[in-house]
Amino acid sequence: MMNDRGKSDRSIVPEKPPNKADSHAAEAAEERDRAKGNPPKHNKRWTPSQGSLPMGLERVRLAAEQDRKQRFTALLHHIYDIDRLRRAYQEIQRDAAAGIDGETWKHYGERLEDNLRDLSGRLARGAYRARPVRRVYIEKADGRKRPLGVPVLEDKIVQRSVVEVLNAIYEVDFVGFSYGFRPGRSPHQALDALAFGIWKKWVNWILDSDLQSFFDTLGHDWLIQFLEYRIGDRRVIRLIQKWLNAGVLEDGKRMFSEIGTVQGGSISPLLANIYLHYAFDLWAQQWRKKQAHGDVIIVRFADDFVVGFQHRKEAERFWKELGERLAGFGLKLHPEKTRLIEFGRFARQNAKTRGQGKPETFNFLGFTHCCGQTREGKFTVIRKTMRQRMLKKLKAISEELKRRRHEPIPDQGRYVRAVVQGHVNYFGVPFNSPAIHAFRHQVIRRWHQWLNRRSQRASVTWERMKRFTARWVPPAIVVHPYPAVRFGG
Repeated sequence: MMNDRGKSDRSIVPEKPPNKADSHAAEAAEERDRAKGNPPKHNKRWTPSQGSLPMGLERVRLAAEQDRKQRFTALLHHIYDIDRLRRAYQEIQRDAAAGIDGETWKHYGERLEDNLRDLSGRLARGAYRARPVRRVYIEKADGRKRPLGVPVLEDKIVQRSVVEVLNAIYEVDFVGFSYGFRPGRSPHQALDALAFGIWKKWVNWILDSDLQSFFDTLGHDWLIQFLEYRIGDRRVIRLIQKWLNAGVLEDGKRMFSEIGTVQGGSISPLLANIYLHYAFDLWAQQWRKKQAHGDVIIVRFADDFVVGFQHRKEAERFWKELGERLAGFGLKLHPEKTRLIEFGRFARQNAKTRGQGKPETFNFLGFTHCCGQTREGKFTVIRKTMRQRMLKKLKAISEELKRRRHEPIPDQGRYVRAVVQGHVNYFGVPFNSPAIHAFRHQVIRRWHQWLNRRSQRASVTWERMKRFTARWVPPAIVVHPYPAVRFGG
């Protein structure tokens, strides 16, 4: 079923796992070497509220690190540990939507210790039952709807506990270019790894890839097989199977499927990373080491990944073999969102020579990536807020300001401050100042517009609006460092 070559014969995991560096390190140029100045292992953050790994799980992590083939046969007691369940409960968003049972965070907490003891006991006895998730839809940037699942509160608690336990094992295994939904990692690390890799290595071609309906098509059988490489505790496997088989409740009908995992649960991102670790990451890492002659960089965030190549022929061959590789696991590349473009230090000149104007751009994690130049005329990667995403956000803000227009000014101001600061915190990267300033200006303009529609008589002058702006709207400033700073280049 597996060999040690990691080639396109649908092999699953190399005989000797290639990820020897610590899993927190970001691969500066996404090749064999790591970035300088990586944080030491003892600085890992395993959950947002924990500063270090608990002693019991630290022993699990050390065992996983020392023997990459070890299967863990006694994990369930870590999951039903009441202290861990309590932390999981505390980390759940207080005002999150309730599942099909209507149980809220506040109501459950009124008898928290009794409820957690009962939950722990059911987990220990094998009497715990997963409930169907409630289906909801959110609008995507392209106008389509993304289905999300809302689990019941106890499923959220147990899933968070399972994630904490399994992270102790899989954070040792996961490769450096995987960034999505991992402890201590962020979208900006992925963005900087990509920009720094394109800048530092000889990248001339970009394969901009997206998996089509990944969360709806990953196979349960494959997923369980992947889990069993490391998890020998059948009780934990059965627990995960309960969530996979619980189904979805939509319009009063319960639906089941043998493929897919519902987005929205705490366990889904980890299961997706495990699936792609074996289906994509290990294969891509081996391909880069054994098949490529030129530079290759890889950055993956969940089911969205970008691969950069020095040579076009190698990029085309990787694209073809990747499609064959993924098909073996029931996955396929999105035909409209996967493309090969010329991108890099020579792209501008080559496009100009061909009379094509500016080189093509690509989108990744909310940013449009462009070939640019510094003030000194050197090549760099320019990242701009995706226009479509910004317009969608401004539309939503305008609707919310319309709804709030009769609220007191301080209440409206706190809302505006939160949305502008949140936008700047994410999109405030070097070279993106014009876009974040434009966003701030448009929010102020819309706020002024709806304040003036509160009544037919009163109006808010721009002088008064300037005072509101100075009091409530934070400045649009770059808050993130250059990629080379973050990666010690």
